[in-house]
Amino acid sequence: MKKRVPVSEIMTSELVTLTTTDDLVTAEELFKKNKIRHIPVVSGDSVIGMLSYTDLLRISFADAVDETEESVDTMVYNMFTISQVMARDVISVSSNTTIKEVAQFLSRKEFHALPVVDDGKLVGIVTTTDLINYLLDLY
Repeated sequence: MKKRVPVSEIMTSELVTLTTTDDLVTAEELFKKNKIRHIPVVSGDSVIGMLSYTDLLRISFADAVDETEESVDTMVYNMFTISQVMARDVISVSSNTTIKEVAQFLSRKEFHALPVVDDGKLVGIVTTTDLINYLLDLY
């Protein structure tokens, strides 16, 4: 097995991001359109939070809407802002953090995605799905 492989080898670098001026309808559309479950919330190049699809499910019936459905019941979403729903205590890793270190960290925490930040700038995101796919490629 490869050792000391940096997370940059498996992270997603084509990022979908949100800002605090976006709304939750936009967030849900991005989750469904891109078939993703985590979106970094940024201010410029800096990560200020993380929004997960699970965060939306906690406040809505988003899972009851068909994924191909274009319209969204916005009543619940209009009651909240991204700032109110996002996780604020975001822990990030650098692109040279090893895959093993990321796997160990995620296995001990209750979240499933980490922003990858170099010199204060968001450069990627790594998720538990990225880790599983990496392991599957090894076998």
